[in-house]
Amino acid sequence: MSQLDQNGTQNGSLSIGTVTLSGKAILAPMSGVTDYPFRKLAHQWGAPMVVSEMVASHSLMLEDADTMRRTVGYHLSPFVVQLAGREAHWMGQAASMAQDLGADIIDINMGCPAKQVTKGLSGSALMKDLDHAISLIKAVVRAVQVPVTLKMRLGWDQETINAPELAMRAEAEGVQAFTVHGRTRQQFYKGQADWSRIKAVKAVVKKPVFVNGDIKTIEDANNALAQSSADGVMIGRGAYGAPWRPAQISKQLAGQSFSLKVDKIKTTVLSHYELMLSHYGKEFGLKAARKHLGWYVESLEADPIAQQRWRQNLCTADNVPLVMQHLNSFFNERVDQTL
Repeated sequence: MSQLDQNGTQNGSLSIGTVTLSGKAILAPMSGVTDYPFRKLAHQWGAPMVVSEMVASHSLMLEDADTMRRTVGYHLSPFVVQLAGREAHWMGQAASMAQDLGADIIDINMGCPAKQVTKGLSGSALMKDLDHAISLIKAVVRAVQVPVTLKMRLGWDQETINAPELAMRAEAEGVQAFTVHGRTRQQFYKGQADWSRIKAVKAVVKKPVFVNGDIKTIEDANNALAQSSADGVMIGRGAYGAPWRPAQISKQLAGQSFSLKVDKIKTTVLSHYELMLSHYGKEFGLKAARKHLGWYVESLEADPIAQQRWRQNLCTADNVPLVMQHLNSFFNERVDQTL
């Protein structure tokens, strides 16, 4: 492998440590969304990198069944396991275990704003104590041979915008890439992500920086990159109902065309539903799939009244054959639709 330049690029492609990506738009970790069925489909479409749901380090070490299910990455590469926690011992041990389970990269969560996470002093709460945050980073980097990355917010609130300081210190400890969501924790998801403030992070580190927050289209991606000077983008909620979005934006950023046809989308949706049933079992899978079906409807049907009708049909059906019947009817109406 040839020498990487200071921005983590090699022969024009973006790299994270020893892992080279095929594009510059990657899938974000999202609890309850980027489970194995979703990331498998994103990978099949060509996403340059897929990430697990957030995995609690202590629960992983206890081999909790639901937590173990979050780390499944069969035939997905590069595959990232994102860890959350507040104790260096558990973070290091969990990182080593995730590596053994096949993770190509370990990501550390210091960006989750959810109250159930921050009240336990994990996620974005770690940005209130950078010395402690660095102790966790040290433990993870020393525990594994694969690259370690860090996802964070701008800071805890507007008075403590410390993402540049955290990034600089984390890079000194061996972190190989950074993702910054353009909001503080106290903003949650309100207002508009401020991509321009991420430029201060890019200015103090040499490793790749990904800009995150409110990126749904190629226009968003281009604007985010221009304002942040970041190396790539991370797609979160923009991938709801669109597991093809990271691949699509990656291709478009590279100046390439991306074919999005209704018949291929239908195949994706039907595969997604079947994967949910096999991954979770029919009873829970039928319920867990409903939000995804609703998002697919929103991404393909512009009329609000029709959206409501289809969402009601798909999200209240209480058996698999009825759901499949509604899905086939939904797509039969869109045979000639241009996307």
